[in-house]
Amino acid sequence: MPYKDTILPEFDMEMDSTRRTLERIPDDKFGWQPHAKSGTLGWLAIHIATIPHWAKMTMDEDSFDLAAPARSNSGPPAPTNRKGVLDLFEKNRTEARAALAGGTDAAYAKPWALFMGKQELFREPRAAVLRRMVFNHLIHHRGQLTMYLRLLDVPVPGLYGPSADEGKF
Repeated sequence: MPYKDTILPEFDMEMDSTRRTLERIPDDKFGWQPHAKSGTLGWLAIHIATIPHWAKMTMDEDSFDLAAPARSNSGPPAPTNRKGVLDLFEKNRTEARAALAGGTDAAYAKPWALFMGKQELFREPRAAVLRRMVFNHLIHHRGQLTMYLRLLDVPVPGLYGPSADEGKF
């Protein structure tokens, strides 16, 4: 079985769960943060909406340099409300899924590297990068977002089972 046939169903499930979570973001709380060291709700939501883009980048490129100048400052402004976050998420989700679906087993096995200038931080097969830096990273931040929602008394969606707010699937 091709690797993409194992990763795409999981991608779809995680993206559906992420969308359900992002749909709960209250527009009037975009600037709220639970602690001075925490990002704002808006920052966290935008970060989550952007992470699927990393799957496309991982499949399309051989490496990424964190120290490189920004690729483009001419893009659209960051979203300032739930609709903007959901639009950004859907764009990135669609592009990521297409990149994953187009991948061959050889492409998934090909090494990908992360740099900080001349320092190589790691080099792994693309499949491992996708799992660790995209899927697991997204799930981690989505978990943070559910805690933000709980603290704001916004009903939390069930993700891997019922939530205290929904009680059933």
